[in-house]
Amino acid sequence: MSRTSISAGVFSAGLLTFAGFAAAQVSGDYQLINTIPVASNLQSFDISWIDQGKQQYYLADRGNGVGQGRIDVIDTDKNVFLYSLPASGQGFAGIVPAVTPGCNISGPNGVVSLPSKNQLYVGDGDSTVKVVDLASSAIMAVISTGGMCRADELAYDPSDHIIMITNPNDSPPFVTFISADTQSVLGRFYYPSTQTGLEQPVWNPKTYRFLISVPAVSPSTQGSVDEFEPLSMTMTNSYPIGCSPAGLTIGPLQRTMTSCGNMINGRTGDVIGSVTLPAGDEIWFNPGDNRYYFGNTSVSIVDADSNQVVGLLTDAGGHSIAVDGNNNRIFVPVTGVGIKVFAPNRH
Repeated sequence: MSRTSISAGVFSAGLLTFAGFAAAQVSGDYQLINTIPVASNLQSFDISWIDQGKQQYYLADRGNGVGQGRIDVIDTDKNVFLYSLPASGQGFAGIVPAVTPGCNISGPNGVVSLPSKNQLYVGDGDSTVKVVDLASSAIMAVISTGGMCRADELAYDPSDHIIMITNPNDSPPFVTFISADTQSVLGRFYYPSTQTGLEQPVWNPKTYRFLISVPAVSPSTQGSVDEFEPLSMTMTNSYPIGCSPAGLTIGPLQRTMTSCGNMINGRTGDVIGSVTLPAGDEIWFNPGDNRYYFGNTSVSIVDADSNQVVGLLTDAGGHSIAVDGNNNRIFVPVTGVGIKVFAPNRH
């Protein structure tokens, strides 16, 4: 496929300065506007995703037992529960006790929408990717990643129609590349057996590369953000970042934020800033208000222009987070409660 080259942007040689976490203990800029109940009561859940065009929120909900996994769908304009996927037939693994220590086999886990295909790709506990056809509300394909443990988080390359998904709990952990046109496995990349876990991949449309956050293997080592070329399925760079990341998201000017607070240049891998706050899990950049959102017991909010912590949602309570850029509403699932919806205060 022909690709247009894009010239590199200009970045400051020094690190960007972030205000400390202590400066923003209480936020007066947001309010809780709704708590949306979910039938499973959210006993176990993982990643969430918003299709900005449809204004639909998708949550990987494992239900209350084996075989009860589902994707909960929320209307982010009306703040109402719509339905669960699939509507009938084969579903997701649900909550499954691990037989082998450290080998999580529950699901669903990661979820990403492909608006052009009207599909969801979902990582499941049986080491498969399940493709949901949104028109029929049914699972249209099941793709094995070839592992023993769960298929987890994933990202989509819309240029080449390639999905990248992690198997973080297998030994060795690995990533799988899948064609979204044929629903077939293109190849895999295996990490060393010493690597413990893999986290969030994202697609970088400026470099035509995947980036993935890789946790540190011990307190004496540091994690990295690794770069992959999707067509060759090879690692092209590995950037040490000085902390152990989970979530990953790309903001303006290639400022790529990690959930542990260190930010890199998405083109070069240089660490260009840091913010002191409790490490998050899933994190989200919202271009609607130009802010990063860190999913944790309390949601920390960082402004991408001023590089300061500007908000703290102390009554949030989830590791999963997604933001609708059309109305800047924040969706946070909370165990045993439902999906909390926060909105900016009107001034």
